[in-house]
Amino acid sequence: MERRNFAAFKTKHRIIMRTIQFREAVCEAMSEEMRRDDRVFLLGEEVAEYNGAYKASKGMLEEFGPERVIDTPISELGFSAIAVGAAMNGLRPIVEFMTWNFAVLASDQIINHASKMLQMSGGQYGCPIVFRGPNGQAGQLAATHSQSYESLYASMPGLKVVTPFTPYEAKGLLKSAIRDDDPVLVMESEKMYGDKGEVPDGEFLVPIGKANVRRKGSDCTIVSFGKILKTVHEAADELMKEGIEVEIVDLVTIRPLDLETIVESVKKTGRLVIVEESFPVASIASEVSYRIQRHAFDYLDAPIRRLCQSDTPFAFSTSLIEEALPQVGDIVRTVKEVNYVA
Repeated sequence: MERRNFAAFKTKHRIIMRTIQFREAVCEAMSEEMRRDDRVFLLGEEVAEYNGAYKASKGMLEEFGPERVIDTPISELGFSAIAVGAAMNGLRPIVEFMTWNFAVLASDQIINHASKMLQMSGGQYGCPIVFRGPNGQAGQLAATHSQSYESLYASMPGLKVVTPFTPYEAKGLLKSAIRDDDPVLVMESEKMYGDKGEVPDGEFLVPIGKANVRRKGSDCTIVSFGKILKTVHEAADELMKEGIEVEIVDLVTIRPLDLETIVESVKKTGRLVIVEESFPVASIASEVSYRIQRHAFDYLDAPIRRLCQSDTPFAFSTSLIEEALPQVGDIVRTVKEVNYVA
């Protein structure tokens, strides 16, 4: 069931909604797909006996057994290679990384094998595989545990990259990713696993490749994704107090990018601010900026602005963490600046 049709469907069919945590939505998605398709299995560090580092696979070992919920050694490159081989031979693995920072060790398999296998084999071997886990900063984890990797992997042909923001999307997007015949990277967040939200009691999917307009507005479009959307929504509330109505577009899928939804929003507002957590150089904001000036330049009433993480490795100090990331005040100030350009 697509998100855009969900409200009407819910009213007509009296869908029962439950409030569950993000981690529970992830667990439900994996469990439902494993019941539906015996080719699906989960592997990663601590996913079985420990119920997952963030308890996103709680109870799955008991239900599916050690042949389908597999604890691996601390060797991201090794178990990712096993998963790629399994996908080439008809299975549909889900690989959980304790963090995408650790998955740098598996980047050879993701970038050089999973993404290229269909093309290199002339269509003889597909690679239906999901790589998922928390991405970006999660507090005082310092430089080597705090990077955001959306732009790195989204630059690779053959990969799809999605960023669920709510438990509803955590479940629906993951189910779509597991059923997809291409490799899909699901970027989650340690700071969101405890978030609660409404999820339908029943089968539904959230389509890959569709952005979501989370808030309607007429004065400025803010494009963002992932957990920093919380900051964006706070900024939108502050701007509303001053009579400035922003439209918030959540990309949801980084690759393939839903350009149409962004363009339609910019046509309405005439202004665009892009907010993301990753580094500014070669960022998603850079790509969105290029595409909008290419496809919607005549609708812009002000220069495109972007807010990214500072162009520096992440710090351990809490004050420096705040300094490095876009804050509510930064977003409010930037929107005001573009809004006053005539």
